[in-house]
Amino acid sequence: MATFFSKLKNGLQKTNRAIAEIFTGKQIDDALYEELESALLMADTGVAATQYLLDELKVRVKKTKASDSLQVKALLIDAMTDLLEPLQGKLVLASQPTVMMVAGVNGAGKTTSIGKLTWHFAHSGHSVLLAAADTFRAAAREQLSVWADRNQGGQNNTRIGKVEIISTEGADPSSVCFDAVIAGKARGTNLVIADTAGRLPTQTHLMAELTKIKRVIQKADASAPHEVLLVLDGNTGQNALAQAQAFDAAINVTGLIITKLDGTAKGGVLAAIALWGRELAATGKPAPHVYFIGVGEALEDLQPFVAREFAQALLS
Repeated sequence: MATFFSKLKNGLQKTNRAIAEIFTGKQIDDALYEELESALLMADTGVAATQYLLDELKVRVKKTKASDSLQVKALLIDAMTDLLEPLQGKLVLASQPTVMMVAGVNGAGKTTSIGKLTWHFAHSGHSVLLAAADTFRAAAREQLSVWADRNQGGQNNTRIGKVEIISTEGADPSSVCFDAVIAGKARGTNLVIADTAGRLPTQTHLMAELTKIKRVIQKADASAPHEVLLVLDGNTGQNALAQAQAFDAAINVTGLIITKLDGTAKGGVLAAIALWGRELAATGKPAPHVYFIGVGEALEDLQPFVAREFAQALLS
């Protein structure tokens, strides 16, 4: 069975193959840096993050007196790791219930990611209550119900936490989330996850609905939502950064899930997100963590983000 790292590296092969060609028997000169710049830009790293990495790499090459291209590649992996490390974060259940609000554009893999998160926590012994707040799309409610049933497939195993769902067709999404949080508190549930409808950040009325959902959740529990997660499609390149910035401006995103790093994604956008995170931190605003990355359809294909592992898969 393929390991998660091998799946990730295979998923990012467009980038790691291009990088490998650059560092094969090349001299350390301006031509190498120019090729590397082009490759990073093609990998969706973005102009600012590409320039940051090149500047950092040149400093490290000079400091270590690296003498061959493979040493330079190792230094690039180190520089990428250092840039990405602040994105690492562990998603923990610090409150009871911990309330997670999940958002994203249509087709990013939001509901599927919620299903996998549910599996992750249920199989760690936590009870989960799902709020189907995409109330006007029957397929979304049905998909969430399927995931709830699937996660209870081993319900005779007492180590698997109970999974329930609250779903009301045609109801106001905010009211469904409110009811779910109240029910979660009453039932002693460990985790409440609200699946909001997919929307583009340019759809002003739908973004306003999202802020309303968050506001109503706070009426049910003043400390909630404890996590506001945004699901991003790893194939969307710099659009993923733009989405993160727009959703964060509306609902203060605390964490990211990057999906579909399984064959066509280039992966460099995480460097751009990390640089944006540094800029946020410099202003005193907490930057979102990347909690999970996904490399396929299987339940185990959603795994915690590890900066060095990702940098190695991307660049080696």
